Amino acid sequence: MRIPRIPASGGTVAKLTFLICAMAGTATAQWLSIPLPGTPRTPDGKPNLKAATPRTADGKPDLSGIWGADSPRWNENLAPVGTEAPMLPAAAELYKHRVETLGWDRPEAYCMPHGVPDAMTVGGLPFKILQMPGVTVLLFEEFHKYRQIHTDGRQLPVDPDPAWYGYSIGRWEGDTFVVETAGFKEGSWLDNNGHPHTDALRTTERFRRVNFGHMEVEVTIDDPKAYSRQWKSDTMRFTLKPDTELLEHLCENNRDLPVLERYWRDQEQVTSSKKGKQ
Repeated sequence: MRIPRIPASGGTVAKLTFLICAMAGTATAQWLSIPLPGTPRTPDGKPNLKAATPRTADGKPDLSGIWGADSPRWNENLAPVGTEAPMLPAAAELYKHRVETLGWDRPEAYCMPHGVPDAMTVGGLPFKILQMPGVTVLLFEEFHKYRQIHTDGRQLPVDPDPAWYGYSIGRWEGDTFVVETAGFKEGSWLDNNGHPHTDALRTTERFRRVNFGHMEVEVTIDDPKAYSRQWKSDTMRFTLKPDTELLEHLCENNRDLPVLERYWRDQEQVTSSKKGKQ
């Protein structure tokens, strides 16, 4: 059974995150260890993660595989270490409230999934890339969700119905897969700390498979309703999970939600009390 990891640091935030993840059920009967064809191997038969980057018939890097983030930090805070996102006052106030209350109204507590890009960085819950002609699909183990990135030459829709993962189109710039996404529905968070976004959000992700077992992703955030300028995420690094498959992971109940809501209200009261004494 694959269990969501509790980050080594983060204290109460980490415990709350683990509690939220535990609300969802994960099946145990699955292919947890199965030698997959096409996997380069070392002389002792182990997957060779340092082997050359696989390529498709047209010579482009093949991003296909099951991936997991190397660190929980990017799920907690998308911004590079030592920097702050250039939030406008309303967004900054909302972010401050979420941080002070340790995640007030975090979407996962209501059985809503992570969004773009943090669905790729959830601890213990990997995602699978299926790269095909005309479309690349991301399958998220969390809540059994998926995301489509169209590569058939279409343009982003002009006035789409807002969607949780937005609408995505992709293209290749050399060996880098560039993905533009727009048409987001408000409600998701950019990371677990609570960086907000509005319906004006546009993201540009840049995927680069370094070798067989490693991939890097950078994201540019562009949301003029929430941020004073564009800003870039930290470089997120992922390691391939070879010889395995995704597990079923569903949000089956909200039994822990009342506990979380009481905790969040208590944190809000503590924060308000401290402000009143200043």
